Amino acid sequence: MLRQRVDELLATYDPATVSATEFLGARFDAGLAWVHFPEGHGGLGLPQEYNEDVANWLAEAGAPEPDRSRNGIGLGMVAPTIMAIGTKEQQEKYLRPLYTCEEIWCQLFSEPGAGSDLAAVATKAVLSGDTWTVDGQKVWTSGAHHAKRAILVARTDIEVPKHAGMTYFLVDMEDPGIEVRPLRQITGEAEFNEVFLNGVKIPDADRVGETGEGWKVATTTLNNERVAIGSGADREAGHIGVLAEKWRKYPAIRSEAAYHELMHWWIEAEVTRLTGERLRQQLEVGQPGPEGSAMKLAFATQAQAITGLAIELDPDHGLLYDDWTMHRPDSTDFLGRDVGFRYLRAKGNSLEGGSSEILRNVVAERVLGLPAEQRLDKGIPFKDVPR
Repeated sequence: MLRQRVDELLATYDPATVSATEFLGARFDAGLAWVHFPEGHGGLGLPQEYNEDVANWLAEAGAPEPDRSRNGIGLGMVAPTIMAIGTKEQQEKYLRPLYTCEEIWCQLFSEPGAGSDLAAVATKAVLSGDTWTVDGQKVWTSGAHHAKRAILVARTDIEVPKHAGMTYFLVDMEDPGIEVRPLRQITGEAEFNEVFLNGVKIPDADRVGETGEGWKVATTTLNNERVAIGSGADREAGHIGVLAEKWRKYPAIRSEAAYHELMHWWIEAEVTRLTGERLRQQLEVGQPGPEGSAMKLAFATQAQAITGLAIELDPDHGLLYDDWTMHRPDSTDFLGRDVGFRYLRAKGNSLEGGSSEILRNVVAERVLGLPAEQRLDKGIPFKDVPR
């Protein structure tokens, strides 16, 4: 039945003659976007494992895929959050243009005073009638310069403890009260931004979850993000694949010591990939749990070690950098143009998506069951927390 549905899609919408947007829209309508999603929302209510079959059949026919490099936040974080917690109206309004990448999404979570501690956000949202007014500042926002929409966590109650006074929203990035400024990175690029919100209006219909339950919704989003960042679908995906290919191609870089180190990180990457497969299977019965933090932590550690090894094996090229021109890329490129770019870009992996230090705390407390760190601000109203 599933293969027949794929064949019917290809027969009606020939990838060679229709635009990528039209094909992806038809794929969504056929329930072949995320087959584990319910019917009518891009899926068929089937086990998630069938997504791989669909992807393989469509790839063989040369069909386009959604541009995950430009809309990774929308596809990997927003879609599963809206599907799990959003209203029927939100699912009907946002999932299809998100999947076709007609609407690019960004994430307005971190703030200058609330990076690693997301629950310390101070951006304020006030309700009047059926409209929220938002004022504040966000930072480290990937892709905000080309985003149509955003997910936002804001403070809606200062009289309760910090985790209880947050609410989660969907935001129109074209609101006149939003200003986006670039943040230049060590690579010379500015894929990150700081975002200023001044009197931004959000209809209450774009609130996700109940008022005051923003922490719960944001946790769902972040768990999906960390699985998405930390996992590669194929063997030798990502940095280890680039280095392994170079190893095979250039015998001059080989040595016994380098071989042992390369194999060490190849095994680590493969273990992480298989762990990611197991976590993705958990989506069939719910959302990924705190184990996703271990995935993202492993990804950051491996990316930095593997790109460091790549420079050691090819030091002449590692010292070169092909383009330091300030520009704002359309997508996040982990693999980059050359070994020098990959090495520099990997430095950010231990910060984005949750800093490695905080993720170690999450793994220790919520996965291993170790005693929690002492928190002096626990249980007191946000207004009384020292800032």
